[in-house]
Amino acid sequence: MSKIRIAVAGAGLIGRRHIELIRASSSCELAAVIDPFEIDATYLDSLGVSQYANLPACFAEDTLDGVILATPNALHVEQTLQCIEAGVAALIEKPVAHSVEEGKRLLAVADATGAKLLVGHHRAHSPILAKAREVIRDNILGGIVAVQGSALFYKPDDYFDAAIWRRQEGGGPILINMIHEIGNLRSLCGEIVAVQAMQSSAARGFPVEDTVCIGLRFENGALGSFLLSDSTGCARSWEQTSQENTSYPSYEDEDCYIISGKNGSLSVPTMRLKYYAKTEDRSWWKPFQTGLAKVERQDPLEIQLEHFCNVIRGTESPLVSVRDGLRNLIITEAISEAAKSGSIIEIDPI
Repeated sequence: MSKIRIAVAGAGLIGRRHIELIRASSSCELAAVIDPFEIDATYLDSLGVSQYANLPACFAEDTLDGVILATPNALHVEQTLQCIEAGVAALIEKPVAHSVEEGKRLLAVADATGAKLLVGHHRAHSPILAKAREVIRDNILGGIVAVQGSALFYKPDDYFDAAIWRRQEGGGPILINMIHEIGNLRSLCGEIVAVQAMQSSAARGFPVEDTVCIGLRFENGALGSFLLSDSTGCARSWEQTSQENTSYPSYEDEDCYIISGKNGSLSVPTMRLKYYAKTEDRSWWKPFQTGLAKVERQDPLEIQLEHFCNVIRGTESPLVSVRDGLRNLIITEAISEAAKSGSIIEIDPI
């Protein structure tokens, strides 16, 4: 089987990680790099491919099977539309769009054309989440009743000094970080239909929020609570617990999600299980059976790339569709609205 030819648009940090994975893959090969800014000659020479300033120039000169869009958010929709017009599959880094309206515009075209599009919520490909979904499907926990989640971490001062906009509205953890968590929680517990939130900026004193308390209601009736902060010395975040990105120190005794059902609970990502041996004899007076759901860890970005190749071949459907990516964006923006208004925001179907 011939290798899938993939170009990467955007030669920044995440773009270079995609390039690294493509070059290590047996399923695909790097066809080109697309970036309007001059790329370091030594680095480009090491890749052995051409650089193009934009997608149309690349499409005119080269034959591609797919493009990975690792470009600024504001470019995602227009560049995806260019890929659709050229008949080239696209992996769109999250968020799928820089606004809900633009996301809906893209969804309409995607549905009308049947284009092969995958949204890069790479955590969806995590073996940890796959195992958690398996535990839930196997009904070990019983019907899901509640979920507790957290993304508690400390962004250093130079993070804000490097980009002043991060101190302003829109630069806080709701719109920057929470979209990742929404994707995870939806994949584990089902569709989110309403949100409520409170926010504070007391830790840093910036105009933007630094800490948020979020309430979630799921379609199946389960409820969730979530604590989000980029200003707390705590390790209860996905990056610091999952061990999937070695750039972050990790702590094996910490969890960031606890999923509780009628019959038991699963802590993620330690994968500690507590469940009743007999469902007809459940009581807080009764001891739990305990265990671990075993997981073989693998880089989700690597799994995502292989999945993208299969989407291009037509052997798999996108795990994260444009509709999924848009739903994550809608819910995230609803949390931001709820935090400002104090109201419960109902999430309408797309």
